[in-house]
Amino acid sequence: QVQLVESGGGLVQAGGSLRLSCAASGRTSSSIVVGWFRQAPGKEREIVAAISWSRRTTYYAGSVKGRFTISGDNAKNMVYLQMNDLKPEDTAVYYCAARGSGIVATVPGGYDYWGQGTQVTVSS
Repeated sequence: QVQLVESGGGLVQAGGSLRLSCAASGRTSSSIVVGWFRQAPGKEREIVAAISWSRRTTYYAGSVKGRFTISGDNAKNMVYLQMNDLKPEDTAVYYCAARGSGIVATVPGGYDYWGQGTQVTVSS
């Protein structure tokens, strides 16, 4: 079992920045992948970024590439999502998720553990 807790969401103006944090506990190991997903009202949950716990592989959705950065601190069991140049279309509930495999997956069904989510709202 892996437990995930997100923090860092909030309200920000367009062009601003936020950093989301995901604290992982339980059976974390170098073989897991942690991903950030988001879900806006009326839309499907979509991947934003993912990182292998060994930090050798990262993935970014095209809509956030160049604006968001995913990183991890293995010693602290933390994964971060730095979000810059935020746009109103980035507004969503952001979820941290983990899978017990070292291979990055880009669909929600590929992840076994989920956090409770944190709201990000970007005003225009």
